[in-house]
Amino acid sequence: MSAVHGLDLKLENVTKVYPGVVALNDVSLQIKAGEVVGLLGENGAGKSTLMKILGGLIAPTSGHITLDGQQFDRFDVKESQQAGIAFVHQELNVFDNMDVAANIFLGREKVRGLFRLADHKAMKELAQPLLDRIGARFRPDTPVSTLSLAERQLLEIAKALSMNARLVIMDEPTSSLTLSETNMLLKVIADLKAQGIAVVYISHRLSEVEECADRAVVLRDGVKVGVLERDELTHDAMIHMMIGRDLKALYTPPARPATKPVLAVRNLSIKSKPDRPASFELMGGEILGVAGLIGAGRTALAEAIFGVGEKLDGEILVDGVEVKVNTPADAIAAGLYLVPEDRKRSGLILDFPTLENVTMANLSAFTSRGLVSQKRQIEVAEIQRDALAIKTRDVRRAANEMSGGNQQKVVLAKWLSMDPKVIIFDEPTRGIDVGAKAEIYGLMRSLADHGVGVMMISSDMEEVIGVSDRIFVMKDGAITGELPRLKFSESNVLNLAVGKILEEA
Repeated sequence: MSAVHGLDLKLENVTKVYPGVVALNDVSLQIKAGEVVGLLGENGAGKSTLMKILGGLIAPTSGHITLDGQQFDRFDVKESQQAGIAFVHQELNVFDNMDVAANIFLGREKVRGLFRLADHKAMKELAQPLLDRIGARFRPDTPVSTLSLAERQLLEIAKALSMNARLVIMDEPTSSLTLSETNMLLKVIADLKAQGIAVVYISHRLSEVEECADRAVVLRDGVKVGVLERDELTHDAMIHMMIGRDLKALYTPPARPATKPVLAVRNLSIKSKPDRPASFELMGGEILGVAGLIGAGRTALAEAIFGVGEKLDGEILVDGVEVKVNTPADAIAAGLYLVPEDRKRSGLILDFPTLENVTMANLSAFTSRGLVSQKRQIEVAEIQRDALAIKTRDVRRAANEMSGGNQQKVVLAKWLSMDPKVIIFDEPTRGIDVGAKAEIYGLMRSLADHGVGVMMISSDMEEVIGVSDRIFVMKDGAITGELPRLKFSESNVLNLAVGKILEEA
């Protein structure tokens, strides 16, 4: 693919004011052809507002955009696309009832003949080189309904590349990707840069920004607080500029040794991996990390324990007593709770108020003679809001008005308002900024220190190594090994994830 026409894009003194809120305050930013700019900031810092202005979705209150020397008061969506600006969104926008090629060229279909019918053969031929560039293993004719979350993320990237973009804005593009897929994406970014395509890279995974960015622009509370040049890009420097303080080390030791199993899983097999039973114990008071590549069966195991997935065989014991878990109601009754990977789809009803999301799993406790007491719901929701520092003006406001970190706290509040014995966290900090991550880690440790068994599934290597007391690793539905904290390392985790046996130190 030949180099694209150069780019010189400037946002100059851009301010965006909503009623009662200044989302952006006098922000200036320049992006040139062939450079990778990291855009950093906590949730609510103004990153999304800035990108919506670039995408033509909203107009700035003041300030202007200059593109290749021409000044605009604002972009509309068409002007943004004509300028060569393409987006890869964290919230995936693909259609399950179509194949990969049809998704890539949606709205820009190739047509043939007098009746201008869709030319599926041409679209598939054009799609294959795009998929090859990003190392995708699926084909243009693969139904999107069969793709994993990670594969759908790669599809979004292929779609952006198909638009001959001069600037690709990537918003948390690796939030669902494995380490190898992330490395492939970073190679794609290097390839784009070599072709003169600019990239704005928004991520809470600071190690990736450190690896790929030429510089990082940092926003805090709608204000541009600084720029870190390539030689200044360190993990600590980025965090300090983002939140205005240093964060303590990721790992906090348990308050006391974990001695008693609160959960025991024996020979548990699931429908998708019928011949790969899993057995493990989770101690009350520990954080047990679960690692493995995407497709290893981690989420399926968690869902089987919670009664969502189909369990073929095996036993589940809580405090040494076998419990029959066929439905989530059975799991909840036993004190087994799941914080799901996709909180917006499976953990919350976004249009419902916070108070209803917090109390929905235990609604009978708020019901008398068939009537739900909203007063009691509000009381419990207020207690959880204070305990978890959930940032919302009113617990009667909808959950979709919150940041990702606060939504995750609402999912957690739902279970903490009951009596948890075991909480399984599936990708607990996906799409959450570093400040909110630290809070979630602190909440997990606090739960463990109060005797709760905490099981954490994570694809983030830094997280699983930095937060866990013990790790077990899965491959093809089976547990391939277990690591005590003294043996934690990326190489040990990855070797077990591909089925290698570790040598004794």
